[in-house]
Amino acid sequence: MAMKIPFINHKQTKESFHCPEHETPEHIAIVMDGNGRWARKRGLPRVAGHKEGVSAVVKMVRSAVKCKVKILTLYTFSTENWKRPKPEVDSILRLPKEFLHIYLPELISNNVRIEAIGDMRNLPEHTREAIQYGIDRTRDNDGLQLNFALNYGGRSEILNAMKDMFTDMKESKFSLDELDEEHFSKYLYTADLPDPDLLIRTGGEKRLSNFLLWQLAYTEFWFTDVLWPDFSEKEFLQALEEYRQRKRRYGGI
Repeated sequence: MAMKIPFINHKQTKESFHCPEHETPEHIAIVMDGNGRWARKRGLPRVAGHKEGVSAVVKMVRSAVKCKVKILTLYTFSTENWKRPKPEVDSILRLPKEFLHIYLPELISNNVRIEAIGDMRNLPEHTREAIQYGIDRTRDNDGLQLNFALNYGGRSEILNAMKDMFTDMKESKFSLDELDEEHFSKYLYTADLPDPDLLIRTGGEKRLSNFLLWQLAYTEFWFTDVLWPDFSEKEFLQALEEYRQRKRRYGGI
């Protein structure tokens, strides 16, 4: 059984934590990179880095709640991550259950609503059950929406959306003349969500890694060398402050 960690409400964070007063992103997406390297630097197995990464998830959820972010989407497990050694994959896919076992009461208290995007069919039953339990328990919350991207791949999402769309078109549910970007977006996992305003990627890499390829068309990117387990409120606020200073033109002047 997972070790209990004392309940900490976001109201108990340090007084020095100040969110930007204006231009807070509505939707933030995060590529949580660097868990394995964090562990290797300390002579630990990679799975230790993934477990430590859960602490960073908790910190970011608390920070997002305090800064009144509406949607936080975390790249938790990609379609490519199945290529990793089976013990590592098994460990990663146990983390949602361990995370919710400890922190679900806090998420409920902070009015967080849990959702998931990705192809859930190939995930282990214990992972699917844990996520569904979290979704069910937080369904009526209307604060921060916390999206776990599990068995998610941007290319497969687009291909699956196209298959569903063509099926509907064959069944005369709509005509080709009606097809536009807005209509196509309704077939994506994120159909009911606004596109991310800000993408944060930790760990020093500067690529999308097949994450939200359609949705990130006009998203602001922020990269840091900090490995995910070390990512703190300090870096989160740096990202928000830089976002606040940018001018989003969407192709205009």
